Amino acid sequence: MIRRHLLLMVSFCAALLPLQATAQTDYPNKPLKLIVPFPVGGTSDVMGRLIADELGKALKQPVVVENIGGAGGAIGSERAAKSAPDGYTLVLTGVGSNAVNHGLNPKLGYDSNKDFHHLTQIMSGPNVLVVHPNEPFKTMKELIAYAKANPGKLNYGYTPAASGHMAMEQLKQSANMFMVGIPYRGGAPMMTDLLGGQIPMTFINQDAALPHVKSGKLRALAVTSAERNPLYPDTPTIAESGVPGFSAISWVGLSAPKGTPKPVLEKLESAAVSAMQSTAVKAKLESQGFVIPTLGSAAYTKFVASEIERWTNVIKTAGIKVD
Repeated sequence: MIRRHLLLMVSFCAALLPLQATAQTDYPNKPLKLIVPFPVGGTSDVMGRLIADELGKALKQPVVVENIGGAGGAIGSERAAKSAPDGYTLVLTGVGSNAVNHGLNPKLGYDSNKDFHHLTQIMSGPNVLVVHPNEPFKTMKELIAYAKANPGKLNYGYTPAASGHMAMEQLKQSANMFMVGIPYRGGAPMMTDLLGGQIPMTFINQDAALPHVKSGKLRALAVTSAERNPLYPDTPTIAESGVPGFSAISWVGLSAPKGTPKPVLEKLESAAVSAMQSTAVKAKLESQGFVIPTLGSAAYTKFVASEIERWTNVIKTAGIKVD
């Protein structure tokens, strides 16, 4: 009886193998879901819908975006990490949800190094330090000199855990200066106060700052990338402005739950990399000041791990705690 059961189990498993192989070979044979762990309308949502559209074309199946916001991207990211690893649920990963959150919350419900297979980076872009035009600072060096000579007299706006917040913390540590941060619930109210002169400065994504810089309503002092941004050719980097080696970028990528079959991952990685290198996509993103790195899975995985370590150290040094 035992032998008969064993033979039946072996036969059953053997019968499943070709079915699984066929399923992977035919992948995808139904629509995919892309979890964007932020609300509709922000930069992450725009990037998510862009890659979903391009992936859908490459894979010949619709890729439906599902926005699951909350907790700085943690709620949607945890949902993705616990999804079935079958290649039909993907997640938009990024600096806040997959690097900064690890430094802020030791009880995070997912581990970006262990719970995801990172497929490729989609884009990166700098933050820009912008000041109200009534402020006397014309250069980054002037601002740093004033802040050092007058510790605590300057303040700035920030959205907690956002890339601009982290860039400011790194700048204060690197330049050894003390300024007072004023937290905002989102970028929109912060920008309103900055334009109205209620706060003197902030770090903000380059695409959001550009129209206000062009109109003269804000003055750009420096960008956080290692090299100058094409949309801000006359704006120096922070590294050029007296803080050697400084770099702090916002980035977004595409990932899948750990355990997704290797043939499926390879197909997804190839489709995503090709999509982001298309002429139309590159033209659209580069016109907004974004950079499209040619990173595949291995490079993106290593990059995410380095960003977790970097921002965890910055957060620990700054003494930032989750309320």
